[in-house]
Amino acid sequence: MAATHILTRDEARRRAELLTVDSYTVELDLTGHTEGDTFSSRTSVAFSCSEPGAETFIEIAAERVEDAYLNGEPVDVSTFDPKAGLRIENLAEENTLVVNAVCAYSTDGQGLHRMTDPVDEETYLYSQFEVADAQRVYACFDQPDLKASFTFQVRTPKHWKVISNMPAVSENAVDALGIKVTLFETSPRMSPYITAICAGPYFGVHETHDGIDLGVYCRQSMKEYLDPDGVFEITRQGFDHFHEHFGVRYPLPKYDQVFAPEYNFGAMENFGCITIAEASFLFRSQVTDFELEQRANVILHEMAHMWFGDLVTMRWWDDLWLNESFAEWASHWANVEATRFSGAWTTFLSARKNWGYGQDQQPTTHPVYTDMDDTDAVQANFDGITYAKGASILKQLVAYVGIDPFLEGLRAYFKKHKFGNAVFSDLLTELEAACGKPLADFADTWLRTAGVSTLRPEITDGDDGAYARVAVRQEVPADHPTTRTHRIAVGLYDLDGERLVRRERIEIDVRGASTEVPELAGVARPDLLLLNDDDLTYAKIRLDERSLATTVAHTSALDDSLPRALIWSAAWDMLRDAELPARRYVAQGASSLTTETDINIVTVAQRQVGASLSYADPAVRADLREQWAQAAKTAMDAAEAGSDMQRSWAKAYASASRSEADLRRIRGWLDGEDAPEGLAVDADLRWALLTGLVANGFADESVIDAELERDDTADGKRLSFIARAAVPTEAAKERAWERIVDPSTENYIRRSSMMGFAPLDQADLVRPYLSRYLEAVPELWEKLGAQQAVEFSKLAFPSCLIETETLDLLDAWLAEERPAPVKRGVAEGRADVARALAGRECDKAAD
Repeated sequence: MAATHILTRDEARRRAELLTVDSYTVELDLTGHTEGDTFSSRTSVAFSCSEPGAETFIEIAAERVEDAYLNGEPVDVSTFDPKAGLRIENLAEENTLVVNAVCAYSTDGQGLHRMTDPVDEETYLYSQFEVADAQRVYACFDQPDLKASFTFQVRTPKHWKVISNMPAVSENAVDALGIKVTLFETSPRMSPYITAICAGPYFGVHETHDGIDLGVYCRQSMKEYLDPDGVFEITRQGFDHFHEHFGVRYPLPKYDQVFAPEYNFGAMENFGCITIAEASFLFRSQVTDFELEQRANVILHEMAHMWFGDLVTMRWWDDLWLNESFAEWASHWANVEATRFSGAWTTFLSARKNWGYGQDQQPTTHPVYTDMDDTDAVQANFDGITYAKGASILKQLVAYVGIDPFLEGLRAYFKKHKFGNAVFSDLLTELEAACGKPLADFADTWLRTAGVSTLRPEITDGDDGAYARVAVRQEVPADHPTTRTHRIAVGLYDLDGERLVRRERIEIDVRGASTEVPELAGVARPDLLLLNDDDLTYAKIRLDERSLATTVAHTSALDDSLPRALIWSAAWDMLRDAELPARRYVAQGASSLTTETDINIVTVAQRQVGASLSYADPAVRADLREQWAQAAKTAMDAAEAGSDMQRSWAKAYASASRSEADLRRIRGWLDGEDAPEGLAVDADLRWALLTGLVANGFADESVIDAELERDDTADGKRLSFIARAAVPTEAAKERAWERIVDPSTENYIRRSSMMGFAPLDQADLVRPYLSRYLEAVPELWEKLGAQQAVEFSKLAFPSCLIETETLDLLDAWLAEERPAPVKRGVAEGRADVARALAGRECDKAAD
């Protein structure tokens, strides 16, 4: 597959000064999809030039360019190089460029991805163009600030459905050839990266809401699982909410959502043609409210992008956060205000904000607003800072200016810049005008600096059981020593029988290194002192020893889910910072999480308790895992039959189990024996159980083969590769590694193989692959697309090798001269290993 042009910010700025793009007409012939790996692409682009006689280039990452014509004159294509784009010279004031090319289908999830459904052998296509992969399908000026209108015409097999940004004008069949030609309405002005083409025998369901034609699509073999009612319900609620508050209506006549197979991301905000990861959000097995809330959040996130990103688009990728942070904030806000998921801010704290905290403590941390020198640098910054930290800061900004002035500023921003491009200062101007407050200092402090503060209580006890003194100490990382002002609430909680009840709440501003809290002097000491109660600021928090002891047994005794989530977040961060021994964290999970009633907290914290074993003294790790397994089994047995809690605890029990008796029982579930009453041992749960059994040597590859025969679907194939990679033999590891590092491996096979490759207990099998991983990182950066290279460097990292020898080898590799994006995944993996080693020393000291 042809390489793409890596566009620099300077190139984009110069080209935007030179050109104004009016329109594209794109014709694609997809009828040869079964006969080869390429398709024909014809693009006609009309644009003006501010400096007649100048030259420029247009991106087209084609296998070959057949010919090209500028204003009717042939363009020399003999030296065409997709890495450099197609040079065009002697531009007129008004220009028409026609490019005829042969482009390649992809199997890496970028460009025009092609998959064949193993159930019915039908082919499905979908596009994924962010950051700069529209050029893999048609010739374009592939940057966000060169917007234009688009008209697509697509030639396909007759029985296919084609979905794009706009409604189809016509579908003309040629019966004799078994083909049809679909012509779409001309779109409003938009950036190339949010155009879209999905094609194949997709199954669709439609309805109309508030004048908008809604569609939801999936593969034919998945139609029984589609749940259009659930998707449409959230979609209707989202449109009603955003229309009420944003002041500008969604501008397109239709809104389609396509569940895409073998997808790299959660979803993509193509204007009017959303693509959503089928494997994550099209549920073929029983799911809990956690998964349903996550699906709702994704639907609302992509819908928010119709305003943040599509209607008004960043000028360059420096302002990527303008897209993602706002969509992240708006989706949770809408979930709370407009859907049944009223606890979405608790889930945001548990699942998303913790993602941001983790990313912000990496050596590769960066400001929310960060310079992007070129399109390759952008791929690595779709991270917890751009999404979750940015959304957290926006949540603080809303609290500071007030929701009504904030929305007033947004409405002015949308109206002024619709169908255009903007930068953050444009938004800040409108927000300042609406709220009457200066915001530049807030923006500089929170958006242009990296790192996260830690807020720690400093307590002096009096002789009478009351506080003599309380202060809040603000600690900042040495590499990013920005001391910020934090508006926080401080909650005082007392045990009242079986309940943990808030006695008092005060709000303070934490400024500088230490802030006294005189209101608490002489106040009776509570059982729990909770900093940042109600989660008002973006900061890590610490618990004093008395409070920590209370939380081990009584976290679930709090009535409100938000403080419970704050406690779990604080404990997780203390564990990661080697301030809380893993044995105490596991004990908290075994005693307090098992009585938690919020499925979102339970799901996230279960994963964290499992991960905490990496921080445990290896001498006691087996005992801690057994303690956790038995607690999970007890919680599973106590849960209501068929409930969310039963399913969640059954998965936690199966994941932690290592004893022969427990593994034999779990193996029986696959055979229909001794499963808890009401537990649906369906396809996805079967694969999860099987993978655990395989990793622990309680089942071999023949069992995987049998399960795949039972579930010979795209999902079955994907999950089987996770299980095969987890097989604890040298031969299985070698086969998995070959799949991982082969550049021709399909994206979902590589991803699944990486996910199963390095369980914590398989360090001896994985150790030989550390040096091979380091050799492969720079090689695959050259051979894979940027997105797949980023994913490899992170997911293939041998995270189970928590050893000082690992750090030595990594340090030597990192000391060599290499581009920062190539080093990033390795540097982050190295930091995680160092944290785990420090955590193990902390756990040993607690013995």
